[in-house]
Amino acid sequence: QVKLMESGGGSAQAGGSLRLSCVVTGYYYSTYCMAWFRQVAGARREGIASIVQTGAISINPSVKGRFAISQDNAKNIYLEMNNLKPEDSGMYYCAADPEKDCSGGYWFFWPFDYWGQGTQVTVGS
Repeated sequence: QVKLMESGGGSAQAGGSLRLSCVVTGYYYSTYCMAWFRQVAGARREGIASIVQTGAISINPSVKGRFAISQDNAKNIYLEMNNLKPEDSGMYYCAADPEKDCSGGYWFFWPFDYWGQGTQVTVGS
């Protein structure tokens, strides 16, 4: 059973940094897209950053240059968020899917098979 669990959310001031972690267990597919999504009240969940099994990375232009995604050998993924802005506030989810090729820039609103419970990020001005 695939499980994803996020941690690392919290509060930060504008210009500050946070690092989110997602522990992935039970994922035995050889292919994958693993990604971070953000959802704010009243809006669709939107992809922020993704990584596929080849190591290719895709970053949403809204956070490019400020956010970075990485992965360890256990397939856990991380989101390094720097120079935070109030508009970065929201619930952050990690997600995984064995069939999505999200190495391009068209995956931001795709449905994924597996989701974590989310971790809240609040950025003050």
